[in-house]
Amino acid sequence: MDQHDDNLEPQDRREGDEGYEDIGALLKRLRGRVSLREVTRRTGVSTSYLSQIERGMSQPGANVIRKLAELYNVDAQQLLNRAGHGPQPDPYGDEAMDVERAYRFVLDDPAFRVGTRPDGPMTINAKRFIVEMYEKFTGKRLLE
Repeated sequence: MDQHDDNLEPQDRREGDEGYEDIGALLKRLRGRVSLREVTRRTGVSTSYLSQIERGMSQPGANVIRKLAELYNVDAQQLLNRAGHGPQPDPYGDEAMDVERAYRFVLDDPAFRVGTRPDGPMTINAKRFIVEMYEKFTGKRLLE
């Protein structure tokens, strides 16, 4: 497990960017040729859960990310950020209010009917991601 921090993409990359690697694929690459059973033995995280994470079927929690970062010898905070557990903007700051406004615009757009609609609480970063994907596919600019 002699991996290094240079295996991580820059924190500011987004899923729509060329060269982006999702968290599951990144964790699988960091694992390399080590078996899932060995990772389970060293971290205590179940093999089935690790497999689901690597296949993109589950999002890892912060505790799992920290265990894997330690095992793979990579920066835990970068991995946490990539998994969506990074610092959130001030919910009452200008930036967060702009994201919320843009997110509401996306939800109100009658053309936004593809897939399931989000329900329940969402982080500002998750809302920003939805807005950025909307911007990419519609060509409309909602955030500066």
